[in-house]
Formats: sequence, C-alpha cells, structure tokens
Amino acid sequence: MAIHFFFADAKIALTERTRLKRFIASIFKKEGVRFLNLNYIFCSDDYLLGINRQFLKHDFYTDIITFDISEKGMPVNGEIYISVDRVVDNANTLTQSIKHELHRVIFHGVIHLCGYSDKSVKEKMTMRKKEEEYLSLYFK
Repeated sequence: MAIHFFFADAKIALTERTRLKRFIASIFKKEGVRFLNLNYIFCSDDYLLGINRQFLKHDFYTDIITFDISEKGMPVNGEIYISVDRVVDNANTLTQSIKHELHRVIFHGVIHLCGYSDKSVKEKMTMRKKEEEYLSLYFK
C-alpha cells in the first residue's frame, strides 16, 4: 500500500504528509475498501483542463479528477489530479482556509475511489456528508 504526492506545475504547502497518508489509508479501511496504490498529482487549472478535455471530453475547469485504474476485483489503484488554482479560488469563494479546502478535495477523491458518486443531488449530499465527516476527524 503506497500513497504518493506529485507536484506537476503547481506549488502548495502540503504539511504533515505522513499523518495525511495514514489518514487516507484509514478512510479506505473505514469504508471497507482495499487499496494498493494512490497517486495525487497537484497541478494548475490549465494542466487539469487538458486532462478533462482529453479523457472526459469536458471543456471546463474543475478542482479534481479521479481515475480508478484498478483491474476488476483487485485493490484500488488510483490517480487523483487536483487543480491548486481551483482549490485556492474555491477556498476564497467559500471563505475557507486553503488548507481546509485542499483536504476536502483530497478526501473527496478517496471517497470516489471507495465507490461513491456525485452525479445526482442525493449523491452530492452523501459525498458532502462524507467529506465533512472525514474533515472533522482529521482536524479534531
């Protein structure tokens, strides 16, 4: 089981990485999902827009894109791309700290890899509830 952080073309302070990795692993455990490998790639709006266009055929900015590249029936092998530009902008819009918003998005990706979706209004509400649950546990 491995969790890695990469910084493509964006800089952001990501402190307490060992603690964060342990907490991410605990989310998988709590959700009853086995995982093998997880890569976080922190990038710019333009970098993530390119991925959004190429792989999802969407032509808009987003804060996160999560890919489950696992083989069927195997533990999770995932890639999570996070736009630092969107995180900063969303934090300002929501009057949250950048640290809080960054961790919300980090946990959001894990929640997706645990099988949750956010396509419908009901699913979005469930995702928000999970995000808040894990944020409160992490920052307690």
